[in-house]
Amino acid sequence: MGIVLKQSFNNILTTYLGFAVGALNVLFLYPNFLVPEHYGLITFLLSASTLVWPLMGFGAPNTLIKFYTACHSDSDKNRLLTTMLVIPLIVSAILGVLGVVFYQALLNYFESNQAVQNYIGLIFIISVAISYFELFYAWAKLTYKSVFGNFMKEVFHRVGVTFLLLGVYFDYIGLEGFIYALTGIYILRMFILMVYAFKLLPPKLDFRLPDNFSRVAKYSFLILIAGSISTALLDLDKVMIEHYLPIEQVSVYAIAVYVASVIAVPSRAMKQIAMPITAMFLNKNKKQELAKLYKQTSVSLLLVSGLIFTLIITNVEQLYELIPDEYQIETGIIIFLCGIKLYENFLGNCNSILFNSDYYRLVLMIGIGVVILAIIFNIVFIPRLGMWGAAIATFSTFFAFFSVKLFLVYQKFHMHPFTSKTLPITGLIIVSSLVFYFWSFDIYPLLSIAIKGILTTVLYAIIAFKLNLSEELTQFLQQRKK
Repeated sequence: MGIVLKQSFNNILTTYLGFAVGALNVLFLYPNFLVPEHYGLITFLLSASTLVWPLMGFGAPNTLIKFYTACHSDSDKNRLLTTMLVIPLIVSAILGVLGVVFYQALLNYFESNQAVQNYIGLIFIISVAISYFELFYAWAKLTYKSVFGNFMKEVFHRVGVTFLLLGVYFDYIGLEGFIYALTGIYILRMFILMVYAFKLLPPKLDFRLPDNFSRVAKYSFLILIAGSISTALLDLDKVMIEHYLPIEQVSVYAIAVYVASVIAVPSRAMKQIAMPITAMFLNKNKKQELAKLYKQTSVSLLLVSGLIFTLIITNVEQLYELIPDEYQIETGIIIFLCGIKLYENFLGNCNSILFNSDYYRLVLMIGIGVVILAIIFNIVFIPRLGMWGAAIATFSTFFAFFSVKLFLVYQKFHMHPFTSKTLPITGLIIVSSLVFYFWSFDIYPLLSIAIKGILTTVLYAIIAFKLNLSEELTQFLQQRKK
């Protein structure tokens, strides 16, 4: 657990640095420098790219991590690495040809939104850049190096966006220039990480297929489905809002989603290093170590994300006082979205266990059903309930999916994330949220957030430390002090 906590801690720092820059962009610069229609257009383009890139990646990043540690020779490793480099290129070329053939059909689909029509081609380019970025990130993680990749994933492009928004504010660039420059940032990020990954693990091209290619290809295809499922669940609501509601509502909902997504940072940070270690435990059949890691990641993530959940819920009304009126949203929607992110952290490395095991096929079949359910929920609820409908659809589908994953790990591996610390941590989160939510200061919102945030954090940390709610975190922090 030492390497997991150490790199997770560093990843959390870089991820929160990225989220801090992102918060500056999403909560203050975008709303004040762009009109809601333009902000909604950019949000839609990025969400659409997020939906498309798993198709181009064709599961290569996860496949690389799963099978690399199982290779018995350098020749096998070189074949696998080369194959993973080529697959996204082939798939992207095929999808590019299909995009050209059906270009008019795409234009017709967005006939009611001509602003989107002008930038359909950029969705393809951004998707290719993201797919290869994720592949090179996985490549770097094969050497158990995840911090720089996490910096590039969470910080680099957000800093770039900050400078672009300042360029818009000072009239150096317009909307079109902003969108094209944003595309360039994603391409540059891809090339930088490629250089870094190749420096850590230089490629030795071997275009012969791996001996277990049929198994690799089958896994890649199923992970493609898994990636599509995950991204569909994450961004489907914003894409559906664009279809049923005015495009400016996409930006309003996107701010709420961004606020809630801060809770997922600990899980994202720990996943970067926990995933290859989980794959190693599974490949070497170390079930006892895997069960221990499962509980440790769950307890640590629930405790840390619980503090973030409390800070958001207790300060959300003051936060929205700083945002222009046209971006306001009901607090209940944010609580819904935050709640499901907290549940996601409780899962620990559950996803890594399932997708690196022989049961990933079952998860994918269930996931397909969940996506269909999400589509139905969005179609039913958004036209009737607006953004509340999107939040209800998101909460319901994610809750069902996460619960099924917990059950599958318990049934197939006979392990669960619950410990004697789970209930006390949950109680601490609930009590802290209720106590500090109704405690308000009649002062400037930023100052109120700072004071309440400090008091909440100190009290939460003292209780967690005194009750020793996470032995791993306590030991880790004591080591950092030394």
